Amino acid sequence: MATRRPTADTASEAETPRPRVDNRQKQIIDIACRLFARRGYEGTSLRDISEEAQITKAALYYHFPNKEALYHRIVLDSLRALIDSVRAAVDVAPTALDKVRQFMLVTADFMDADRDSWMAGSNAFWMGSESETRAMAIALRNEYETLLRTCIDEAIKSGEFRPGNVALTGRFLLSALTQISRWHKPNGPMSTREVIEEYLDMAFHGLQAPARN
Repeated sequence: MATRRPTADTASEAETPRPRVDNRQKQIIDIACRLFARRGYEGTSLRDISEEAQITKAALYYHFPNKEALYHRIVLDSLRALIDSVRAAVDVAPTALDKVRQFMLVTADFMDADRDSWMAGSNAFWMGSESETRAMAIALRNEYETLLRTCIDEAIKSGEFRPGNVALTGRFLLSALTQISRWHKPNGPMSTREVIEEYLDMAFHGLQAPARN
């Protein structure tokens, strides 16, 4: 039986590398993350994602059975990565004041590194339905906020912060982080970290000038 020789077309097909499954999945996640960040969960459809990725909806379903599963992956992975990064920095900070500072600066670095993940994660808290993703995201958010409150409480007990309402202080500092994405431009004159450093200086030292002698 004669051996079939590959034609130019079949040889070309054999030489063309096919996307690895994990690479394709990462591509889908990156595209979906960007769309969720800009349009929100309700404003993004699986068709939008598949068209942007230049794949069929059937191919998209191979990786993620529905939009909820895809959003679940993006939001929860992002929040877990943020918490892990912040906790690692806080654990090695030498003082309670440094722990608060590192909490804020590492979060700022996270925003600078992946603004879309931050925005997509923030949108999870405004989803109208009581979804599993929203419930799990809120649990992770509470873990994140509790970590900051613990640092603030330590700073008060160590005498580095004056006595005050720990929960309210935490909300004050967190509002600096959560609101910055509404106005800050990634390509602007200041990075998110530089803005937060300015905010921390205001928070730690106040705005009132020292009294003149």
